[in-house]
Amino acid sequence: MTDKVIRIFKIINAIQSNPGITASALAIRCEVNIRTVYRDLEIISHFAPVTNEGRGTGYKFLGKFFLYPLDFSEQEALAFSLLPSFLNQDKIPPGFHTAYDKVMGTHLKEKSKQNGILENIADIIQMGKPAYRKKSRNFLQPIIGAILEQRSIRAVYHSQSRNALTQREIDPYYLIPRDQRFYLIGYCHLKQAIRTFRISRFQEVEVTDRSFDKGDFNIKKYLKNTWSIDRGSKNIKFRVRFHPEIARYIKEEELFVHPWMSDENDGSLLFEVTVNNEKEFTKWILQYGPNAEILEPASAREGLKVQLEQWMGLYQK
Repeated sequence: MTDKVIRIFKIINAIQSNPGITASALAIRCEVNIRTVYRDLEIISHFAPVTNEGRGTGYKFLGKFFLYPLDFSEQEALAFSLLPSFLNQDKIPPGFHTAYDKVMGTHLKEKSKQNGILENIADIIQMGKPAYRKKSRNFLQPIIGAILEQRSIRAVYHSQSRNALTQREIDPYYLIPRDQRFYLIGYCHLKQAIRTFRISRFQEVEVTDRSFDKGDFNIKKYLKNTWSIDRGSKNIKFRVRFHPEIARYIKEEELFVHPWMSDENDGSLLFEVTVNNEKEFTKWILQYGPNAEILEPASAREGLKVQLEQWMGLYQK
């Protein structure tokens, strides 16, 4: 069993360093017959994307598998670190311990390098903080790491609706940037449903050893017709006319939905879109003041009229 483990590592390293190496060349390197190499390649194929594109082309790994076996998960690293304690010391061949130390040493080095990269990313992304808090920690690094490794997080989260701190266990799926903020979309075990969390409301974050699977979750489908981040329950079609002065700027807006736009003869822009949150879309329209006019639906037009009258009343006092 020990010989097979070492031989599989030899085959992996040989394919990584010599893409296109043949089975016969692998047999010579490993000092076994070619049938044994084929059996080992079959084992490797269960956990690595090894491919042979045809007779005489040899074997290579697809994608970025060259990181293996250094790109261990925590569970894999723990299992591998315990390997020597399960082996018969009398039957371990020469060179095993030095090879083992090299693999573990490189794994720890790569792990440290990965954490350093995540730290740099978290430092580069500058975030604001809630006005009610004097200090706000940046939890982007552990959250990004948990997303990449598909590991759940335990968190203390400030729930705005109840104005209270709640304990959450979350399977983190995606980070979404909106309006100079970051939101986390993931499965909340407390609510037993997909939820959206504002990153700045996390008080504590701990990455667990529990892995998760997103299953058939589709972020594009989940956020379909969602203007910003809050999903509504009813789709509403809007028609808006933008003044020629700002029409070209609207065309350059980076949106998360797909509007239909048409240039009018006077240079104005007709903008049509279906959204599921009327409040968020109207909030976006208001920033353009009189340069944006809601044409449809009539209810939204009347609602905005009432809101503007309330504003006038406020400032005429």
